[in-house]
Amino acid sequence: MAIKIDKNRLSYKLWKYFMIFALIIVGLLWLLQIVFMNSFYESMKIKEISKIGDNLVEMYKTEEFQEELISLSFKQGIVINILDQYGNLIYPLDIFDIIKQPKLNEKLFNDFLSRLYLSQENSVVYVVENERLKESTIVYGAILENDSGSNYFLYINSMLQPVDSTINILKNQLLIVTIISLVLSFGLSLIISKKLSKPIEKVTNLSKELALGNYEIEFEKGEYTEIDNLANTLNIATKELSKSEELRRDFLANVTHDLKTPLTVIKSYSELIRDISGNDEIKRTKNVNVIIEETDKLTKLVDDLLELTKLQAGLNRLDLEIFDLANLTEEVVKRFKYYEEELGYKIEIIKSGDTIVFADKSKIHQAIYNLVNNAINYTTENKLITITIEENNQLVTLSVLDRGLGIDNDEINYIWDRYYRSGKSHIREKSGSGIGLSMVKSIISAHGGEYGVESTLGKGSKFYFSIKKYINPDD
Repeated sequence: MAIKIDKNRLSYKLWKYFMIFALIIVGLLWLLQIVFMNSFYESMKIKEISKIGDNLVEMYKTEEFQEELISLSFKQGIVINILDQYGNLIYPLDIFDIIKQPKLNEKLFNDFLSRLYLSQENSVVYVVENERLKESTIVYGAILENDSGSNYFLYINSMLQPVDSTINILKNQLLIVTIISLVLSFGLSLIISKKLSKPIEKVTNLSKELALGNYEIEFEKGEYTEIDNLANTLNIATKELSKSEELRRDFLANVTHDLKTPLTVIKSYSELIRDISGNDEIKRTKNVNVIIEETDKLTKLVDDLLELTKLQAGLNRLDLEIFDLANLTEEVVKRFKYYEEELGYKIEIIKSGDTIVFADKSKIHQAIYNLVNNAINYTTENKLITITIEENNQLVTLSVLDRGLGIDNDEINYIWDRYYRSGKSHIREKSGSGIGLSMVKSIISAHGGEYGVESTLGKGSKFYFSIKKYINPDD
């Protein structure tokens, strides 16, 4: 049965790229060492002969010229001659050369002169085929200028020795190196690809468990910084998901309780009206009022949930306008007139400085309402609530201070979370869904403001937020 390879797997791609890289390197070695060896050798040899010839031209007419000429001829294994205008050998000469006066082949000399005079410089270098030896030869020529008489010519001749034998040796060596390299590359690429992909596969498998709701898992760190960062991020996400799940369960329990209690009361008083107080107007009125109050609580709970949904959907679309935060606070407080007149609450407002802001008025209204409502919910005997609006450098800060239960230090970091409600008991008649402070957090964050709380257990809490003060561009 054929094994199906997933070509999109990281391990496969790493192996493939590693092998391609190895093949490219080996291919370049073959090209440089075998294919381009002849041309490279010829180029280097021409540069070497040109350098020797140029140095000799510079040394012409010096005392060291003849000695340097003979020395280079022996050391480099090349022929160096000085010719006259007819191609006769001028130097070096032995006793036999003086007698027979050697001369360069006329055809070669004419070709040499024509190339030299056609050159834009006083020297020329080229490759010709030696007809007698059937080998390529490098020829360098230069004009040696004389102050009196005809000029001489520097003629250097060097065999371009074949490198075929060297290339054959290199081929055998490269063949062995290629086989070893490919085998090592294949093995190393498999090891490296598996080593790199293994921690990622492990994270993937744990992520699948997380998706199924297992929040007890922990992503382990590995040998790589990127994997460690991913593991840390996923561990944080797991904790947040676990906390959100716990808050969701608490919310459902709270909402179930808050729904069940008024429904039970509504049903009980409805039965009382039907069975007992139907003809007694006083009792009937009292029972109907209870039903209305409980219905209002249910309506308030549903409104809070709908408001949070609308708020989260519309936070990116702030309807900004200029208004006085202190005046808006007074409008909000009027909605709590019932608590002041009937239940003995006292809400005082203290204003200082310039409190004009540029914000979404309706959303800030909702934030202030939620803070005041929260203060009322957690106030006990001392029913004084103080709202302070003050200018603070470039900000306007609003704080709501109650003299209620306070918040335990273990809970203070969680009160801004959606659906969270303090474990301390509050007045049941005014219990909420636990989304009020979350709405405040969302609104102020959308405005780029700051929010927070200062609380002392048993003495009360001060919730506050700050948003930017409006600055008139004409000022």
